[in-house]
Amino acid sequence: MGAHAVTLAAALNPGAFSALVLFDPVIRAKDQYLGPWGKTEFVRKRRNRWTSPQEMFERFGSRAPFEAWDRGVLLDYCDYGLEPSGDGYVLACPPAIEASVYENSTVPESNIYPEIATITIPVHVVRAGRYRDPANVMGTSPTTPGLAASFARGVDTLLPQHSHFIPMESPELAARLIVDTLL
Repeated sequence: MGAHAVTLAAALNPGAFSALVLFDPVIRAKDQYLGPWGKTEFVRKRRNRWTSPQEMFERFGSRAPFEAWDRGVLLDYCDYGLEPSGDGYVLACPPAIEASVYENSTVPESNIYPEIATITIPVHVVRAGRYRDPANVMGTSPTTPGLAASFARGVDTLLPQHSHFIPMESPELAARLIVDTLL
């Protein structure tokens, strides 16, 4: 949801950014902002308790979508995405809260197309193209293919080899795309 938030920030504070690079932003087609998103059960059922960050790393290392992540990024996710709790660790963002964020991502108030229309800086939309498994909602792209055209100076790049987690899978590519946009 970071790219959605940055897009809104750029619209609300036009001088804050000189350009945006949006990695597979969760900005859907205009007609999809009708009400709560009903596919959040997979988030609500997430395991929330771990004995250590290392246990989480070992468990996630061979599971979708994490098996495609850069090992250093996954290790950081496990180290910094958990908080000490009692005799173990819990997710810093509890599953119920994360599910409510996803659930509300398609309510009419989340439609930021009016704000997008006000953004005049260059915007590079980088979309994921890899389709993994219909059961893995997070492996596919939630970004509408025509999003870049909604920006006054939008450019679209499709990365067919990547899932929704582009920066986590290829941090070097993400960094290069940011630098290229800023130059």
